[in-house]
Amino acid sequence: MANAWKRYKSSKLVSPATLFLLFTTTLLLLFSFLFLTSRPSDPRPSILTFETRLSFSAISPFDCVKSPQAHPVIANLVEGVRYPFLYSLADLGTLPEKPHKNIVRMLKGKPFRKPDISVTIQEILDRMKGEGRDGLVVDVGANVGMASFAAAVMGFRVLAFEPVFENLQRICDGIYFNRAGELVTVFEAAASDRLGNITVHKLVGRLDNSAVSATGAKMAFKSNEEIAIEIKSIPLDELIPETEPVLLLKIDVQGWEYHVLKGASKLLSRKGKEAPYIIYEEDEQLLQASNSSSKEIRDFLHSVGYHHCTQHGTDAHCTKKG
Repeated sequence: MANAWKRYKSSKLVSPATLFLLFTTTLLLLFSFLFLTSRPSDPRPSILTFETRLSFSAISPFDCVKSPQAHPVIANLVEGVRYPFLYSLADLGTLPEKPHKNIVRMLKGKPFRKPDISVTIQEILDRMKGEGRDGLVVDVGANVGMASFAAAVMGFRVLAFEPVFENLQRICDGIYFNRAGELVTVFEAAASDRLGNITVHKLVGRLDNSAVSATGAKMAFKSNEEIAIEIKSIPLDELIPETEPVLLLKIDVQGWEYHVLKGASKLLSRKGKEAPYIIYEEDEQLLQASNSSSKEIRDFLHSVGYHHCTQHGTDAHCTKKG
């Protein structure tokens, strides 16, 4: 009987996939309990209210309190940044077989891997802070807020533009986690060169690759499903008063960068250090998919006084001399 039992005994009592689901479910239940029991009795907690000097007549900010809660919520601290912050994932990978790499890191007790843009944003703003400068940080193509929260935890006010609803939900998570409700104002919109509506192509499973151009959205992930959505478009010049100082403009919109910059002509025409430091993605293939080019962008920036641009990987950094 003993030998028979050994012969038919399963070598593993629980499969790896089942263990993963049980562990993940336990974490989510624990998080949900802590989240709900730690919230104030006020249904509109103060950390989600928007205190800003700006008046938004052209478009209203996204209301995180009225937005449906994203679930499951998987968030963590970012490793190795000078000013720590948290963000929440939007694309979770294929669960449980192939989860997002940051989920695997979290299950191993490690923080999320630091995004390059977060490090860059904090380094630039740290220098400006040392010079005693203050002003807005404008994050166009905010995704889940990896640039926005990097700036907000340093005390800078942020305007974040993001057209994909699932990403907006995760930004709302981040506003709560980082206690940044008085610093981060979010818009469900695409910054562009005209006021109206625009079609954005949402890429399922890779929401960070969503783009105005359907070709650009699917360029790197041809097999992913693409969904066309209608979203508001607004020029930054329609929203940001001429008297409001802007320190930094970050743009990552999968080839739509030229149109964002054109819609900020007044902002970019400011003199010297009054003009924002610009970081924008300069991917020639994505730009061509949106009928523009890196040369067209550089020529435009030159026309408004940006004569100093340097390449940092796929990003361009442009400044004016003070």
